[in-house]
Amino acid sequence: MTVRLADDGARPLRFLLAGAVNTGFGLVFYPLLLWSVPFFHTHYLAGLAVSQAVCLCFAYLTYKLGVFRTRGNVAREFGAFSSFYLFNYAANWAALPLLVELGRISPIVVQLCFTAVLIVGSYFWHSRVTFRSLEESA
Repeated sequence: MTVRLADDGARPLRFLLAGAVNTGFGLVFYPLLLWSVPFFHTHYLAGLAVSQAVCLCFAYLTYKLGVFRTRGNVAREFGAFSSFYLFNYAANWAALPLLVELGRISPIVVQLCFTAVLIVGSYFWHSRVTFRSLEESA
């Protein structure tokens, strides 16, 4: 059972702040990984996989602890949280090679664009699906 600890009007502001932290972390982590690990210079998709796994866990913790402040069913929440990003990751994995190899766009620029898309839908998904309390869904 998921219990929401605080349901106040500050949640959208906390979401924006956590989103800024998560976005900053993701925008720095992927390029840093590509630039600092020689293997990822040519294997940018492997770098993307590592980056996405690390950023997914980081984002889950910031939203759970800092924004929605829930206690309870971590497995259900993490599953719902991950499902949102898995859909986006699938689109990212399909588009990234096309845009990099055929479009000759930098992988970093492509990731900036995907970040913008994620921001648009994530608040609604997380507030209505991932971190909803069981009382709200009944």
